[in-house]
Amino acid sequence: MDTHTTPAAVAPQLATLAGKYMTFRVGGEEYGLEILKVRELIGLLEITRVPHAPHGVRGVVNLRGKVIPVVDLRMHLGISSENAAARPVIIVVQLQTPTGPITTGVLVDQVLEVRNIASAQIEPPPSFGRDDEATRFILGIAKAEKRVILLIDIDLILASTNLSLVA
Repeated sequence: MDTHTTPAAVAPQLATLAGKYMTFRVGGEEYGLEILKVRELIGLLEITRVPHAPHGVRGVVNLRGKVIPVVDLRMHLGISSENAAARPVIIVVQLQTPTGPITTGVLVDQVLEVRNIASAQIEPPPSFGRDDEATRFILGIAKAEKRVILLIDIDLILASTNLSLVA
Protein backbone atom coordinates (compact mmCIF):
# COMPACT_ATOMS: atom_id res chain seq x y z
CA MET A 1 0.00 0.00 0.00
CA ASP A 2 1.29 3.47 -0.88
CA THR A 3 1.95 5.36 2.36
CA HIS A 4 0.70 8.62 0.80
CA THR A 5 -2.70 7.24 -0.16
CA THR A 6 -5.38 6.59 2.40
CA PRO A 7 -7.82 3.80 1.44
CA ALA A 8 -11.43 4.95 1.24
CA ALA A 9 -12.44 2.60 4.08
CA VAL A 10 -9.84 4.12 6.44
CA ALA A 11 -10.40 7.81 5.58
CA PRO A 12 -13.65 8.22 7.62
CA GLN A 13 -11.98 6.63 10.68
CA LEU A 14 -9.05 9.03 10.42
CA ALA A 15 -11.43 12.00 10.09
CA THR A 16 -12.89 11.14 13.50
CA LEU A 17 -9.40 11.48 15.01
CA ALA A 18 -9.14 15.18 14.14
CA GLY A 19 -9.22 17.47 17.17
CA LYS A 20 -7.19 18.75 20.10
CA TYR A 21 -4.43 16.63 21.62
CA MET A 22 -2.17 17.03 24.63
CA THR A 23 1.28 16.27 23.24
CA PHE A 24 4.09 14.89 25.35
CA ARG A 25 7.40 13.03 25.13
CA VAL A 26 8.30 9.57 26.33
CA GLY A 27 11.73 8.19 25.50
CA GLY A 28 12.46 10.91 22.95
CA GLU A 29 9.30 10.26 20.91
CA GLU A 30 6.29 12.55 20.70
CA TYR A 31 2.82 11.25 21.54
CA GLY A 32 -0.67 12.75 21.52
CA LEU A 33 -3.57 12.09 23.87
CA GLU A 34 -7.13 13.32 23.28
CA ILE A 35 -7.48 16.53 25.30
CA LEU A 36 -11.02 15.67 26.42
CA LYS A 37 -9.60 12.81 28.51
CA VAL A 38 -7.10 15.05 30.32
CA ARG A 39 -8.19 16.45 33.70
CA GLU A 40 -4.97 18.10 34.83
CA LEU A 41 -1.18 18.03 34.88
CA ILE A 42 0.77 17.58 38.09
CA GLY A 43 4.43 17.44 38.96
CA LEU A 44 5.80 14.17 40.18
CA LEU A 45 4.37 13.24 43.56
CA GLU A 46 5.67 10.47 45.78
CA ILE A 47 4.52 7.24 44.18
CA THR A 48 3.78 4.37 46.55
CA ARG A 49 4.50 0.99 44.99
CA VAL A 50 1.74 -1.59 45.22
CA PRO A 51 2.82 -5.24 45.49
CA HIS A 52 1.71 -7.40 42.56
CA ALA A 53 0.40 -4.39 40.61
CA PRO A 54 -0.23 -5.07 36.90
CA HIS A 55 2.67 -4.55 34.48
CA GLY A 56 3.12 -0.87 33.69
CA VAL A 57 1.51 0.35 36.91
CA ARG A 58 4.16 2.23 38.87
CA GLY A 59 2.00 2.52 42.01
CA VAL A 60 -0.46 5.02 43.51
CA VAL A 61 -0.39 8.68 44.53
CA ASN A 62 -2.48 10.73 46.91
CA LEU A 63 -4.03 13.49 44.80
CA ARG A 64 -5.85 15.90 47.13
CA GLY A 65 -7.14 13.07 49.32
CA LYS A 66 -7.98 10.68 46.50
CA VAL A 67 -5.69 7.71 45.81
CA ILE A 68 -5.18 7.15 42.08
CA PRO A 69 -3.07 4.59 40.21
CA VAL A 70 -0.16 5.81 38.09
CA VAL A 71 0.78 4.06 34.85
CA ASP A 72 4.38 4.54 33.73
CA LEU A 73 4.19 4.83 29.94
CA ARG A 74 7.90 4.08 29.60
CA MET A 75 7.46 0.79 31.42
CA HIS A 76 4.22 -0.05 29.67
CA LEU A 77 5.55 0.66 26.18
CA GLY A 78 8.81 -1.19 26.83
CA ILE A 79 10.98 1.94 26.60
CA SER A 80 14.22 1.84 28.57
CA SER A 81 14.37 4.06 31.64
CA GLU A 82 18.04 4.68 30.89
CA ASN A 83 17.54 8.30 29.73
CA ALA A 84 14.38 9.03 31.72
CA ALA A 85 13.54 12.65 32.42
CA ALA A 86 14.83 14.08 35.68
CA ARG A 87 11.46 15.76 36.31
CA PRO A 88 8.68 13.66 34.79
CA VAL A 89 5.07 14.83 34.75
CA ILE A 90 1.85 13.02 35.61
CA ILE A 91 -1.05 13.59 33.20
CA VAL A 92 -4.25 12.91 35.11
CA VAL A 93 -6.85 11.36 32.80
CA GLN A 94 -10.45 10.39 33.39
CA LEU A 95 -11.90 7.53 31.40
CA GLN A 96 -15.48 6.36 31.19
CA THR A 97 -15.94 2.65 31.82
CA PRO A 98 -19.04 0.46 32.11
CA THR A 99 -18.60 0.57 35.90
CA GLY A 100 -18.18 4.36 35.99
CA PRO A 101 -15.38 6.89 35.55
CA ILE A 102 -11.79 5.94 36.43
CA THR A 103 -9.21 8.60 37.25
CA THR A 104 -5.62 7.58 36.54
CA GLY A 105 -2.23 9.21 36.35
CA VAL A 106 -0.04 8.64 33.30
CA LEU A 107 3.68 9.24 33.90
CA VAL A 108 5.48 10.90 30.94
CA ASP A 109 8.88 12.53 30.46
CA GLN A 110 7.71 15.97 29.35
CA VAL A 111 4.44 17.68 28.43
CA LEU A 112 4.77 19.79 25.28
CA GLU A 113 1.56 21.56 24.24
CA VAL A 114 -2.10 21.28 23.33
CA ARG A 115 -2.24 20.98 19.56
CA ASN A 116 -5.10 21.06 17.07
CA ILE A 117 -4.62 18.24 14.56
CA ALA A 118 -6.64 18.22 11.34
CA SER A 119 -7.72 15.00 9.64
CA ALA A 120 -5.49 15.83 6.63
CA GLN A 121 -2.47 15.59 8.95
CA ILE A 122 -3.32 12.06 10.14
CA GLU A 123 -2.30 8.77 8.54
CA PRO A 124 -3.08 5.24 9.70
CA PRO A 125 -0.37 3.44 11.65
CA PRO A 126 1.94 1.38 9.44
CA SER A 127 1.54 -2.36 9.31
CA PHE A 128 4.45 -4.37 10.68
CA GLY A 129 2.75 -7.74 10.20
CA ARG A 130 2.66 -10.16 13.14
CA ASP A 131 -0.92 -9.25 13.99
CA ASP A 132 0.20 -5.57 14.27
CA GLU A 133 0.97 -5.96 17.99
CA ALA A 134 3.54 -3.15 17.64
CA THR A 135 0.90 -0.58 16.67
CA ARG A 136 -2.20 -1.71 18.51
CA PHE A 137 -2.10 1.30 20.88
CA ILE A 138 -1.69 3.79 18.05
CA LEU A 139 -4.85 5.38 16.64
CA GLY A 140 -3.01 7.28 13.93
CA ILE A 141 0.15 9.16 13.10
CA ALA A 142 -0.03 12.93 12.81
CA LYS A 143 2.40 14.90 10.68
CA ALA A 144 3.32 18.27 12.15
CA GLU A 145 6.09 20.32 10.52
CA LYS A 146 8.93 17.78 10.12
CA ARG A 147 7.86 15.68 13.11
CA VAL A 148 5.46 12.84 13.64
CA ILE A 149 3.16 12.50 16.63
CA LEU A 150 1.91 9.05 17.60
CA LEU A 151 -1.75 9.45 18.58
CA ILE A 152 -2.35 6.88 21.30
CA ASP A 153 -5.45 5.07 22.47
CA ILE A 154 -5.18 5.70 26.22
CA ASP A 155 -8.30 3.62 26.88
CA LEU A 156 -6.66 0.56 25.30
CA ILE A 157 -3.36 1.18 27.08
CA LEU A 158 -5.03 1.43 30.48
CA ALA A 159 -7.34 -1.51 29.78
CA SER A 160 -4.30 -3.63 28.96
CA THR A 161 -2.91 -2.93 32.44
CA ASN A 162 -6.06 -4.43 34.00
CA LEU A 163 -6.46 -1.11 35.76
CA SER A 164 -10.00 -1.85 36.85
CA LEU A 165 -8.43 -4.27 39.33
CA VAL A 166 -6.40 -1.42 40.85
CA ALA A 167 -8.86 1.45 40.82
